[in-house]
Amino acid sequence: MDNETLWAGIRPEARQHLVLRNYSAQSVEERLPSDGLEAGSALASQRALQEADAWIPGVELIARQVHAQRHRGLFSELGREGEGRLGALGLWPRQWAAAKMFAGSAKGFHIHPPYVPEGQDAATWFTKLYSGGEEVTPRPYDREQWDVMYFLQGRLDLILCDERVGLPRRRMRLFIEGDDRRGPNNIAIVIPPGVAHALRAEGSEDLLMVYGTSTVFAPEYEGRMACDVETLPLPPEWAAYLGSSSR
Repeated sequence: MDNETLWAGIRPEARQHLVLRNYSAQSVEERLPSDGLEAGSALASQRALQEADAWIPGVELIARQVHAQRHRGLFSELGREGEGRLGALGLWPRQWAAAKMFAGSAKGFHIHPPYVPEGQDAATWFTKLYSGGEEVTPRPYDREQWDVMYFLQGRLDLILCDERVGLPRRRMRLFIEGDDRRGPNNIAIVIPPGVAHALRAEGSEDLLMVYGTSTVFAPEYEGRMACDVETLPLPPEWAAYLGSSSR
């Protein structure tokens, strides 16, 4: 059946707004920067994504184990200094903080300035820092803000965009679940400076997070990009459809 026949019972003014959604299976490399991946899928595919040049250098996903305590609640470790992946990275936060995002709210995009030694070419410096693969080159954590984020409650839509000089402008979109939803999407994430990030609380539940930073809070390290995400009007396509003059 052709589209004209299929939608014959719908007003022409409405038919012109119809868009066919593409339900064909995309590869993880195609989904990561656009529709996004659940955190567990991204973690399981990390090596393949890195080999396909789809991963942002320096971003780390760390699987977490959440233990149910029957009739009491949940227990989960955040990390142990000098151990696990953070130990391998040589990263341990100097400051810890907590944040709560109300359901449906968003933060970002914001970005922290990466350190470049005086007299060094920025592109050459970043290539040196991230060329070691599993062998991590010592990084100047005391001179730039790295974030380590943990999510205790709710669901998160997280978008990352690499803005460092000389590195490809890659994007990653991840869907992460808090400890109250035990499963493969319980992860911590390490975000390097120079990578812009935005967070949006999904669903009807508030998002509760704990995060550590490699340096203590300093306003000059907080590069906030202009954003009115909480007060935006309807998307233009929605507004055009709802504003159609036909009755």
